[in-house]
Amino acid sequence: MCGIVGLVAHEPANQLVYDSLLLLQHRGQDSTGIATAEGGIFHVHKTKGQVREGFRTRDMRALLGNMGLGHVRYATKGAASNEQEAQPFYVNAPYGIVLIHNGNLTNTRELTSELFHVDRRHLNTNSDTELLVNVLAHELQEQVNGSELDPEQIFAAVSRVHDRVQGSYAAIAMIAGHGLLAFRDPFGIRPLVLGRRLAADGVREEWITASESLVLESGGYEIVRDVAPGEAVFISLDGQMVSKQCHASPRLIPCSFEYVYLARPDSIMNGISVYDARLRLGNRLADTIAAHSPIGDIDVVMPIPDSSRPAAMQVAQKLGIEYREGFYKNRYVGRTFIMPGQAERKRSVRQKLNAMSSEFKGKNILIVDDSIVRGTTSREIVEMARAAGANKVTFTSAAPPVRFPHVYGINMPSRHELVAHDRKIPEIARELGADHLIYQEVADMQAAITEGSDVTELEMSCFTGDYVTGTVSPEYLAWVEANQLS
Repeated sequence: MCGIVGLVAHEPANQLVYDSLLLLQHRGQDSTGIATAEGGIFHVHKTKGQVREGFRTRDMRALLGNMGLGHVRYATKGAASNEQEAQPFYVNAPYGIVLIHNGNLTNTRELTSELFHVDRRHLNTNSDTELLVNVLAHELQEQVNGSELDPEQIFAAVSRVHDRVQGSYAAIAMIAGHGLLAFRDPFGIRPLVLGRRLAADGVREEWITASESLVLESGGYEIVRDVAPGEAVFISLDGQMVSKQCHASPRLIPCSFEYVYLARPDSIMNGISVYDARLRLGNRLADTIAAHSPIGDIDVVMPIPDSSRPAAMQVAQKLGIEYREGFYKNRYVGRTFIMPGQAERKRSVRQKLNAMSSEFKGKNILIVDDSIVRGTTSREIVEMARAAGANKVTFTSAAPPVRFPHVYGINMPSRHELVAHDRKIPEIARELGADHLIYQEVADMQAAITEGSDVTELEMSCFTGDYVTGTVSPEYLAWVEANQLS
């Protein structure tokens, strides 16, 4: 999971991209980068850390041009500490291409071999984004048959990328001297939203594409639509937009975890409001809680701020139990789930949350969290509740048990890290130290997220073990576990 944005404007792009990345900071905190295009010249600055820390005034002044793209990284391939793997990535031919990517490629071994032995291209990192930009560059080079580059050649190159690349990818690229290209994998696993607005002259159009709709709304853009699965969108330097479906059989199967946890609640992706989806998750979870727990034995419902708050409010309302907020969040600590390393996550839980004893003492508490992955955070929270004086702790999850690795852009590479893997729910409850543990049902999660939308399928592999691309083998999962750290 990363956050990406690309835009073509009639004013300097640097501040527009920077402001957009601030809104996407929740999607990645390992590193950040911005590239702008000044005619045929690219200007790039990328660094470790968060957006506010990474860009000085002198860096921004050097990012000249009216076209730009930006990235916040949460490492799912390579090493979070390796600054060389910060995006964007650049290749100098054909024309010069700078690319950013959100997602995870699942045939990196095959692509690495092909690029070296067949395409004769050199890779300098372990990043799958570097793979993707080189595949795109090679296929674009194959399409160029004259001095000019036209959109049909670009779309043909994207079609070949779809043929060669497996996994999830929402990508944005700048082609020097030509324009901005955005494309999405044939399953639409990772989100990408397209928007436009009128320039200051009230005549010319400016375009933007980003991971979440809140970026568009904040910048005063009209949300046009989502980039479709398999589709490519090209925006010329003068603001002309053309698009084409570049895959023969696209299917929209967006990632369920975007709605459970990753995205901001004020975003709309694939026609689904994240906030409304989380309210519906709470409604469905309330029914399951009522069926499996003695309601009269619960005094208060509490969320783990912030992503579980909508679900918790609905649980309390539907069950007729008082809603209280007993955990206070330190907003200057990042999201623990996307921090690299178990030790860092565990240490950060106590820095991030504080339990107010006045809300816990002598009470039977029902805690609502958005999901339970490794169990590190959940275990610490249960301990905090008991230390604050809770009598009984019932822990509930608005998502089903996470039992399988996620290979499409969320850092869950190993089954053995997942607290629910090969454990029954009472065993998980003991691991977490909770008196009772209740999970959302898979069917209820799917129904809650897709209700009222045109989406009929969700990518739910970490809950079901069903990998929608059809190319994820047990051998590949074993290789990922052996080679990828979380």
